Amino acid sequence: MSKRMLIILGSVTPPGRMHRTVNEAAQRSDASLATVEVLDLAAVRTGFAGAAPVEGDETAGVIDRLRGADAVLFASPVYRGSFTGVLKNLLDVVPVEALEGKPAGIMAMGNTRDHALGVERHLRDVLAWFGVIHAPTAVFLSAADFEAGVPKAEAAADLDGLIATLALLADATSATGRILPLRPPSTREG
Repeated sequence: MSKRMLIILGSVTPPGRMHRTVNEAAQRSDASLATVEVLDLAAVRTGFAGAAPVEGDETAGVIDRLRGADAVLFASPVYRGSFTGVLKNLLDVVPVEALEGKPAGIMAMGNTRDHALGVERHLRDVLAWFGVIHAPTAVFLSAADFEAGVPKAEAAADLDGLIATLALLADATSATGRILPLRPPSTREG
């Protein structure tokens, strides 16, 4: 059964390798497993946590898209050893129930492999707070994974494998009703 997957592209820099990679992965995805949609945070206007709504605020629509997805892939370049502020801001305004119990994966990109775990480590911590079901591995791409701006076959296959894994996790959660992770501390009474 085909599931709906949302790729959150957490970059606001001009389109480059990351944009091209996730958009091509979405187009390549096996529609029998998942219908993949890309949400580019550079193209939407979201408010800030705790602040008054901004003019043209699309936060509610973004949250609705997250709620409607069966699985979510978070894609972020390495920025100062972690994921981007625009992605963190989105996660600051998303209610727990929009992601709780939902399969989620991580794709990160940096110039060199020296930064391979920064995004994954920090984003896993934040997503665990939401109670997501983590894909067992993440994908990290560096400049060495590209030729003429295009992902090499092995890099593309890694990302395709992550998308297929998320689709299978989404099937498993819908078939059983849900795989229940530990509840986030914010949702516990007491």
